[in-house]
Amino acid sequence: MSFETKIVCIGAGYVGGPTMTVIADKCPDVKVTVVDINQSRIDAWNSENLPIFEPGLDDVVKRARGRNLFFSTDIPAAIKEADIIFVSVNTPTKTFGHGAGKASDLQYWEKTARNILEIADEGKIIVEKSTLPVRTAAAMERILNSNDKGLHFEVLSNPEFLAEGTAINDLFEPDRVLIGSHQTESGLAACQKLVDVYAHWVPRDRILTTNLWSSELTKLTANAFLAQRISSINSISALCERTGADVDEVAYVMGKDRRIGSKFLKASIGFGGSCFKKDILNLVYLCGYYGLPEVAAYWESVVKINEWQTHRVVDRMLETMFNTIAGKKIAVFGFAFKANTGDTRESPANLVVRDLLAEHALPVVTDPKAIPDAKRDLKDVIEQVSFEEDPYKAAEDAHAVVVCTEWKCFAELDWKRIYSSMAKPAFVFDGRNILDADALRKIGFEVTSIGKGKAE
Repeated sequence: MSFETKIVCIGAGYVGGPTMTVIADKCPDVKVTVVDINQSRIDAWNSENLPIFEPGLDDVVKRARGRNLFFSTDIPAAIKEADIIFVSVNTPTKTFGHGAGKASDLQYWEKTARNILEIADEGKIIVEKSTLPVRTAAAMERILNSNDKGLHFEVLSNPEFLAEGTAINDLFEPDRVLIGSHQTESGLAACQKLVDVYAHWVPRDRILTTNLWSSELTKLTANAFLAQRISSINSISALCERTGADVDEVAYVMGKDRRIGSKFLKASIGFGGSCFKKDILNLVYLCGYYGLPEVAAYWESVVKINEWQTHRVVDRMLETMFNTIAGKKIAVFGFAFKANTGDTRESPANLVVRDLLAEHALPVVTDPKAIPDAKRDLKDVIEQVSFEEDPYKAAEDAHAVVVCTEWKCFAELDWKRIYSSMAKPAFVFDGRNILDADALRKIGFEVTSIGKGKAE
């Protein structure tokens, strides 16, 4: 079968895999190939056990795989035939050298750009899909267009706005698709080619085009604003606990103001995931680099509030459980950073478990999807942590349960059964406010929720 357009995505992770799967599903006239150097990951994409868990992903992969969707480790062949190349490689926060702890580590991104240049024998459209610092495209263009082959590469920015757990629906019905390009004849022509791909299923008024730098900065700014809302309501949750206010009632009334809205005003133990913290710290670094220390400090405070909120969980345990949890079994319900994903990157549960260990408690982690990744994240302390797939067994003889992930299945458990198996008094710390606290108290639990306390 001949295809009008051939798209290649370099990187088969949480962004590249689902995004390319939906493009292939919605664009049967486009050949989509996802490549990665990790053979086991590609093997998983070609199997019945996909490497990531995302509701609805399996069905979409099965519809398109083998028709116009392919997964491969043959990167050179894919690059050679591609018209459009999406770059979706990892850009973690630097852990070394200048900018360590804040700046993005772009070594994998640069290696990919040089690899494309080495292999390509004709000009390509290169699409930044990874989250990158503003003006990164300029560096990519310098690498790609500094060739002696006479080739011209046009670089576009097409940031993802996916939420794990709802990524497939986000791709099928996006609020917006953003494409940034140079406002030149060749840049606008390249932009139009990518617009035409998304226009197979996305209404044209939702496909937004900007200049290259606005697109790059929008992704960082969008995540920063969302995280800011979470840190803001979490800071208020602490005040609610001291004054007797109810953070859910406060958030509900605020959300009725159309200028504010109700999204991302759910108090919890803190945000996690691969994007928010990394992108905010990247923004902090950029503000400092461009001589804006006050702006940098403002955004850095969003991260600090988030970490403070997570630490408060074990602090409240100590206050409630007679100022000691040493030697006490604590069932940690959930390790994924959010429900409906197995992703544990920057999960608040990681910090909660480590805080428990610092107090010599005995944590037992249970999660319906994330135990393998939890073991990886806790490998340095794994001998001190237990793991149990069955939440009922995790809670047996425990002094307390702490809910760290808002899995629906936790709210649906038989809490009378859990209570009967626990040490008494039995404590529940609901870090996501998903449980019926009054019902639990009637059973006999002592319940502590986020942002809900009694005035002294």
